[in-house]
Amino acid sequence: MLGATDLHGDLGRPEFGTPDISPPLPHLTPTQLEVLRCVRCGLLNKQIAYQLGIAEATVKVHMTAVMRKLNVRNRTQAAIAAGQLQLVA
Repeated sequence: MLGATDLHGDLGRPEFGTPDISPPLPHLTPTQLEVLRCVRCGLLNKQIAYQLGIAEATVKVHMTAVMRKLNVRNRTQAAIAAGQLQLVA
């Protein structure tokens, strides 16, 4: 005879139709992804601007958009989220 606890392990198996409820990946532009990659490498905004050939203020605009899309509060959280979501290498 099966008890209620015996069935709990089966509920998470795919054949029982457990829906995949992972959130959709945020849509980042190619430039936002490149800025995020640079942040993950530890570059400062000034270094990112130089490397990408854009103004430092533009880097800040991209970082603000990235943080909003990833729903994080700072660049460290953005870098961690990017790694967890495998958005950048």
